[in-house]
Amino acid sequence: MNVPVTRRTAVLGITAAATSLATPSILRAQSAGRIVVIGGGFGGAACARALKRADAKLQVTLIEPNKIFTSCPFSNEVIAGLREMETQHFGYDKLAADGIAVIGQAAAKIEPQQRSVTTTDDTVLTYDRLVLSPGIDFHGEALPGYDDAASEKMPHAWKAGAQTLLLRRQLEAMADGGTVVIAIPANPSRCPPAPYERASLIAHYLKTKKPRSKVLILDAKDNFSQQRLFEKAWKELYGDMIERIGLSQGGRVTSVDPATMTIVTEFGNYTPDVANVIPPQRAGRIAEIAGAADATGWCPIDPMSFESKLVKNVHVIGDACLGGGIPKSASAASAQGKACAAAIVALLAGRTPEPPRLTGVCYNTVAPDYGFSLAGNYQPKGDIFAEVEGGATSPVDAPRELRAREAAEAERWFQTITTDTFG
Repeated sequence: MNVPVTRRTAVLGITAAATSLATPSILRAQSAGRIVVIGGGFGGAACARALKRADAKLQVTLIEPNKIFTSCPFSNEVIAGLREMETQHFGYDKLAADGIAVIGQAAAKIEPQQRSVTTTDDTVLTYDRLVLSPGIDFHGEALPGYDDAASEKMPHAWKAGAQTLLLRRQLEAMADGGTVVIAIPANPSRCPPAPYERASLIAHYLKTKKPRSKVLILDAKDNFSQQRLFEKAWKELYGDMIERIGLSQGGRVTSVDPATMTIVTEFGNYTPDVANVIPPQRAGRIAEIAGAADATGWCPIDPMSFESKLVKNVHVIGDACLGGGIPKSASAASAQGKACAAAIVALLAGRTPEPPRLTGVCYNTVAPDYGFSLAGNYQPKGDIFAEVEGGATSPVDAPRELRAREAAEAERWFQTITTDTFG
């Protein structure tokens, strides 16, 4: 690769201590096996760690602008006042200690022909393999009236952090007898059961603090994951506090007007006291910049290796990819990250990757000491992942003792996945 003479350059072997650079530069490894991972969530961090553990000689760089990762799993409990935001925070020190170079910048440009990534401070990194784990962005054009400014009045709280706390404050400020509307988009979207868990935990908060209040779900779907389990829990725990209007009843939100706090559907308008608007989604912006996203807004991949079908030597994992039957969840992203790492190690060695078998589990907590779960196994089938035998879901007619055990298991799962990824 020819380096432009107008750019100040530095030819460096990347070390774990390289967290940022003050001057523009080109970072170039001195040996083969250069992997750059963009995105430090459950998928990207798991992939980077698995790569380094598989072969300590690999030069693995993680590009992530945030010093602290804020977990979406269990953030619904923050909204409901059941845990504090600090319990959702995880850093990258342990990854750096493993020999992974953590670059505290955002990726701004990708040039697949040159196999290079440019960060926002003009640092250029070259790679043999690039892994994209950018999560989701919002599809603003798909919901007229909703933008960054609107989210300050009608929070989505779908990217954990400031929005999570904003929604919590709005609930705390709402008078007893108020109405909370949760607008849920059609699939594909991040963690499809999570909006219904959120409705449940908000209802728990209201039942405890503001019992004359209501939760109204406006849903762009008629059916949703674990529906019977949720609806049974709602009836048992919350009576008529939660109402859901599905697609065929006119529940799809078509636009919003934050100035008047109006939510518009095909069959009517709503002006709630608190509006939690979860917009339609697509792959994170860097996937489009890389050319890895298709017309759907998501990234088609080869399920054997997670390599993009649109861009050579680029792999896509986590929420951003078109994974077929596998859900967009933290558990699935972590499993994909590890499987992608194994595929990359094989490809760098000139071997064909082994077919991955992924397991994803989704826990939902609908009240303290009341949880249930869904687990699935997935393997490549043609161009996608398909579910195979061995999955399980919680029984609908289970005793409360089992619900309490599953709530405890959910907490243990969270501790395990965060320790495995960041600890």
